[in-house]
Amino acid sequence: MSGFDKTWLTLREPVDARSRDRSLLAAAIEVIGTAAGDTILDIGCGTGSIFRMLSPGMKKLKMARQIRWRLLDDDRQLLEEAQRRHGDDVELVQGDLDRLETLPMADVGLVTASALFDLCSEHFIDRFATLISSAGIGLYATLTYDGRMDWSKSHPLDKAVVGSFNAHQQSDKGFGLALGPKAWEMLERALRKEGYAVRVAESPWVLSAADGDLQRLFIEGIIRAVREYGQLDETEICEWTDFRYRMVGRENSLCRVGHQDILAFR
Repeated sequence: MSGFDKTWLTLREPVDARSRDRSLLAAAIEVIGTAAGDTILDIGCGTGSIFRMLSPGMKKLKMARQIRWRLLDDDRQLLEEAQRRHGDDVELVQGDLDRLETLPMADVGLVTASALFDLCSEHFIDRFATLISSAGIGLYATLTYDGRMDWSKSHPLDKAVVGSFNAHQQSDKGFGLALGPKAWEMLERALRKEGYAVRVAESPWVLSAADGDLQRLFIEGIIRAVREYGQLDETEICEWTDFRYRMVGRENSLCRVGHQDILAFR
């Protein structure tokens, strides 16, 4: 799996926090309270954003037992940042997520993940659903990209750029050929097939002028993918990029990026 820059993760964290569906977030905390295992395993944890998101709500519930957190990522630098921020409040594990059979599942009642499954292949998702089902473990997966992207200030090349970006999202990200925008539907089907009750809710980013730094990095990522995909010529790419950069920071110039949250439980 390719790593993510700490700056990108820091900028997106507050946007992720306000975008996650609140009712599903509350339901996920309730699932934690009734799960058989007393450990949450956060896969692809980055610097621990889901821990920071869920912990306050869990404390308010005053759960009868102590819930432990186990954070897993393959990026040592991100884990070191999580360690710096949270110390002994979390257990940190460096591991290859693609080796599902090695995941530290002991005492786990819920697996969490954020912005992960759109990077994964159908084979990976099937294997993952089977793995957690066999162990009776729930899943709270947030911010899976669903392929929708639009701007309040449109440009004639928006559709072509988004199409190229979405096609690039289905290349190999470290887990086989990724499903990209199709991943959330595949994950929902795989979980239902395993007998889970599944709830799905939209969790779109809505980026405004206040999110200018994140918007700029997001545009950079889009263009990098579009260039790699190779369907648009450089003149078109530069025209679209220049327009999008000019729009960043302007009042009432919004960017909406579609995501889906999924909660699966027994």
